[in-house]
Amino acid sequence: MTKRLILASGSPRRRELLRNAGFTFEVVPPEVAEDNPGNEAPAMLVERLALDKAEAVAGRFHRQDNVVVLGADTVVVVDSTLLGKPASPAEARQMLERLSDRTHEVITGVALVEPESARRTVAHETTRVFFRPLEPQEMEDYVATGEPLDKAGAYAIQGGASRFVTRVEGCYFNVMGLPMALVDRLLRECGML
Repeated sequence: MTKRLILASGSPRRRELLRNAGFTFEVVPPEVAEDNPGNEAPAMLVERLALDKAEAVAGRFHRQDNVVVLGADTVVVVDSTLLGKPASPAEARQMLERLSDRTHEVITGVALVEPESARRTVAHETTRVFFRPLEPQEMEDYVATGEPLDKAGAYAIQGGASRFVTRVEGCYFNVMGLPMALVDRLLRECGML
């Protein structure tokens, strides 16, 4: 029997990436707090949060449901500081100021949980992104679009912020929130593909 893939995420970008890659899946958004109480290293944090999300959704299924649950979490890191999703337009502007004319890392944790076997698989992907210098007015204009408000690091590389990026080293899709080659590899390893 073929396993059903469940995406434990409310992110429209993650849904779009999976759909565009040809995956058939169901969406069940998790209810998990995205915090860092222990000041974990970024890679450990995103792996833990991805696993927390996948486990929260996997708990809604029974062993016989034959599902694999995919969870993911993304952070932006600049100068050893984690940038999650901005809480306000002012915070979005501050994040963009920090990224202006700088290189930063985007780290996404990916977790697969299989309720049937209790198997857990966790990994992460890191991508380096280079921003050109940003003018104050263009940052204001971008924040005013509302696009940065639900994005780690306050920008969407596939959206209006595409004009800020001069170079990407690593997986572009990771910056969008889901490193597709890593997801494909993990799904193959668990027998989904």
